[in-house]
Amino acid sequence: MTVRVMLVSPAMNAALREARFEGDAPLDRSGRERARAAAGLVPETGLALSGPSERCRETAAALDLPARTEPALSGWDMARWAGRALDEVAAAEPAAVAAWLGDPSAAPHGGESLHGLIGRIGGWLDALDGPDGTVLAVAEAAVVRAAVVHGLGLPARAFWRLDVAPLTLTELSGRSGRWNVALGRPPAGPPAGSTW
Repeated sequence: MTVRVMLVSPAMNAALREARFEGDAPLDRSGRERARAAAGLVPETGLALSGPSERCRETAAALDLPARTEPALSGWDMARWAGRALDEVAAAEPAAVAAWLGDPSAAPHGGESLHGLIGRIGGWLDALDGPDGTVLAVAEAAVVRAAVVHGLGLPARAFWRLDVAPLTLTELSGRSGRWNVALGRPPAGPPAGSTW
């Protein structure tokens, strides 16, 4: 059966503005306001999910989605780097950051490697079967990027070349082994590139 998977990236928060590794930070005021303004633009679906981070759950609530928390949609596990700024980590551990950026199997932070993230999200994606063939999930940008890399069978290094803006919709349609992707669109209504 063909499945339509709509992944909405969560709204802005301070950690994203400060280029910090995700951690579990809430939305900031601006992010909350933009998510509320976008509530009427989100497509209806048979199954609504949310990643377990506070940012994803708050975005789902602001979008008026009756989303169930899905542990498989957890953000990228950065272990001891979680909540720290990339610049700070790069200054303290330049070799570790270089290894992390250059080797998809590396996890110098003690958490999940890029290969691990892509494999975990790919397994979730390939096992999906929404009640009406449609699933909408609020998921961290790293999760969205990993889904695209898996869905298109891209090399892991392509992950670093994908940008996912806050409150955009990325759509995958197909089934295990054959996915098509539509990237970075507002959920509905305003043309691409507009703000809500």
